[in-house]
Amino acid sequence: MGEPSGIGPDITIAAWLRRAELGLPPFYCLADRTVLAERAAMLGVACPIETVTADAAGACFDHALPIVQLEAPVSARVGAPDPANAQGVIEAIARAAGDVRAGLAAAMVTNPISKKVLYDAGFSHPGHTEFLGTMSAAWTGEPGRPVMMLASPELKAVPVTIHIPLRDVVTTLTERLIVDTGRIVADSLKRRFAVANPRLAVAGVNPHAGESGSIGDEDERIVRPAVAVLQAEGIAARGPLPADTLFHPAARATYDAVLCMYHDQALIPVKTLAFDHGVNVTLGLAFVRTSPDHGTAFDIAGTGKADPASLAASLRLAAELRQNELAG
Repeated sequence: MGEPSGIGPDITIAAWLRRAELGLPPFYCLADRTVLAERAAMLGVACPIETVTADAAGACFDHALPIVQLEAPVSARVGAPDPANAQGVIEAIARAAGDVRAGLAAAMVTNPISKKVLYDAGFSHPGHTEFLGTMSAAWTGEPGRPVMMLASPELKAVPVTIHIPLRDVVTTLTERLIVDTGRIVADSLKRRFAVANPRLAVAGVNPHAGESGSIGDEDERIVRPAVAVLQAEGIAARGPLPADTLFHPAARATYDAVLCMYHDQALIPVKTLAFDHGVNVTLGLAFVRTSPDHGTAFDIAGTGKADPASLAASLRLAAELRQNELAG
């Protein structure tokens, strides 16, 4: 469901209405039926909705948008997020993971959420990625670590550090963090993206990758040793490489994914190259999880302006990753 006051309901409805055109696999939505019906009316579209159980969703997908009703009460005034809806948002995430674990769904796709709404309601995790990591760990009995990848046909980029202030990046980066991230990315590329011999580019943290230590010592002290460890383990990793020359077409042809040292170093190129069809993929989980790479867009919720392209790409990629995993 995602944040009900944002564009999640809009793009869910639009994706189902354009399911054939967008080439979508069958899906169902864990949501409140009334919220979806009210949003369809606001958008002025005829969207038949059917309340189903997860195991019966496939049978109605061709003629109605399947909704698995949430237990928590949910209401939605467009553009006005309400902490009272946080329990429903969390329930949808938790139940989706449970459905995948139970074999009722192949993969999980989450609509955008508002972290502030969850925080205001007392949510204790930094975000739903970390929440999913906790559930995955409980599922497997192994701690694991969720890793965020922004994926598109043009570029797959992974920020090693994510939602932290830029001033904290160099104190948070460690050789182990880069190595652990590289291992998870290489493994996921093999198992879920069907890349037989993954090639990783590793960006430097400083301009010109530190210029041999003359512009900060972090690249020589932290990044280069991490790359050496990955190489010693048989992973085709290169770096540290200057980030300003990593994203043009010829450079992108030399690697399958790039490890970036901070959030914007990864997300700016992906959103420049694939703003309307990029996908947020969480690696390192026991199940496949994808999400649109945009936010809740409260300002256009209910207006009909929201583009379902990223959600459609997320649905298609989730199905592809699960199929690759099963085939491997």
